[in-house]
Amino acid sequence: MKKNISLFLLLLLFAIGSYNKAIAQDSSHVRISLLTCTPGEELYSIFGHSAIRIMDSSSVTDYVFNYGTFNFNDEGFYLKFIRGKLLYYVSVERFDDFVYSYQSDGREITEQLLNFSAEEKIAIQQWLIENLKEENKYYKYDFFLDNCTTRLRDILLKHKNPPPQLPAVMPANTTFRQAIHAYLDKGGKHWSKLGIDILLGAPTDGIMTVSEQEFLPDNLMRALDSSKNIQFVDNTTKLYSLSNEENKHEWFTPTIFFTILLCFVLLLSISKSNIAIITLQNFDRFLFFMTGLMGVMLILMWVYTDHSMTKNNYNLIWALPTHLVFAFFTRSKNKIVRIYFLTTAILMSLAICCWFFIPQELNPALIPFVILLLYRAGIKSTK
Repeated sequence: MKKNISLFLLLLLFAIGSYNKAIAQDSSHVRISLLTCTPGEELYSIFGHSAIRIMDSSSVTDYVFNYGTFNFNDEGFYLKFIRGKLLYYVSVERFDDFVYSYQSDGREITEQLLNFSAEEKIAIQQWLIENLKEENKYYKYDFFLDNCTTRLRDILLKHKNPPPQLPAVMPANTTFRQAIHAYLDKGGKHWSKLGIDILLGAPTDGIMTVSEQEFLPDNLMRALDSSKNIQFVDNTTKLYSLSNEENKHEWFTPTIFFTILLCFVLLLSISKSNIAIITLQNFDRFLFFMTGLMGVMLILMWVYTDHSMTKNNYNLIWALPTHLVFAFFTRSKNKIVRIYFLTTAILMSLAICCWFFIPQELNPALIPFVILLLYRAGIKSTK
């Protein structure tokens, strides 16, 4: 019995000593945590969000630092956004306001309390405050390579000694496109997925490195939880729970739309009425003009923007910019025009045959549309 009491007292003294030592080591009165927000309904929020929370009990402050801020009122906002020249910046807000905003949008927040020494916490706090200055807070945003999540990861790893070794959290050989498709498919964003697949070129089909996987907030959260060499996360807490409502999936998908359009044009072509003929003539002009316009836009996104993932876009195989000119000659019987549309029909045939072998993942919903281009170009080449 005495032996058990002695052992208990020894363990108690050890625990008290360890506690006092921990208090002595961390006199910063600062807690640093990573906040990971679940995806929202809008496209800009479909991939989630990350922010850093710093709670300082000595100054009784509780702030959230956010690197995903931009100004809608910035002069030339839309042009800068399209060209990849829009500057994002770090902002700060009260923790309560941050939580209220996301809770109102029906988005959950997970908090990971991070394991830093007192000196490391102070260094991060000072770093973020320094970055709030007007001359420091702006940066050129890149959705895949330099975004609101990767910025936070870099800050955390920079100030932790030794830095945590973050493991892969996605299967090997996963591409950037496959990673974002998972979110778009889950959210039922079929039209958004189509638009993104058209605009993003072959670099998006590059296989992600381990660190590149962390451009997604969920991936960074999981990686921090699984750090190999040290325990970087002290504990993980879901700040509040919301009812899990089923996502409203779009039923009128691009595949259905383009298939119906193709069938409608085929049926209209059978009719010999003047209304059908005039309708098809106007439709052909519109079809090739809009396709050519899309091709011109893809070239501009490739050559005249700073977006890294819009280069080398193989969608130009079917979105020929030259259609923008030849759309005005769809009724012409000129030999050059006929040769042009015959060449177009051949190219569309090759595109369909090679669709799944091209070194870029082209959206399969476009196949009925390309068949439509093939059909109408073939008709124009024989008249």
